[in-house]
Amino acid sequence: MKYNSEKQHRRSLRLQGYDYAATGLYFITLCTYQQQCLFGEIVDGEVRLSDDGQVVSDEWMRSRNIRQEIDFDAWIIMPNHLHGIVIIQPSNLSIELSDRTTNNVGANGRSPLQETNQDRIIPPMKPRSLSSFVAGFKSATTKRINLRRNAPGTPVWQRNYYEHIIRDEGTLQAIRQYILNNPLAWWQDELHPDGRSQW
Repeated sequence: MKYNSEKQHRRSLRLQGYDYAATGLYFITLCTYQQQCLFGEIVDGEVRLSDDGQVVSDEWMRSRNIRQEIDFDAWIIMPNHLHGIVIIQPSNLSIELSDRTTNNVGANGRSPLQETNQDRIIPPMKPRSLSSFVAGFKSATTKRINLRRNAPGTPVWQRNYYEHIIRDEGTLQAIRQYILNNPLAWWQDELHPDGRSQW
């Protein structure tokens, strides 16, 4: 499908000019398509993962092994979203620099090649960046979930994601606490299906 700027204009939620491959901590939230509760339920303030939720959990943990520049702090899978603190730390600068000059395959991880048209070239995602990680993670989980439920091509995730650059220890502690308390606050959560979410 070719890009149509009239139909497919999407406003970026990213901080313009910021290098999302830079070493740092990032708080992200990924939501399911149409905020469907695919990943489980909250019972007595605790998350009980469904089979789809277990796939998401397995792939989240597997991401550390696939992408050596990625690590995690606090994270949680909720019925219709995932909150996590992602840590990006280039594991070996000399390897990273040599990869940039010799690895020109045109795609990042599991992400597809970017489409072009006469008016606009959509730049590829920067390797080892937050967006590259999220694209690969969403792709892997979608493939496994759709294979399990025999529903090829069915969307699992919302197209974009929320991110916040964590810049200080106080913010990190507050976000950790928010993540840990998320199941207890599920009924008041703006992403609860009965709530009035702005997402």
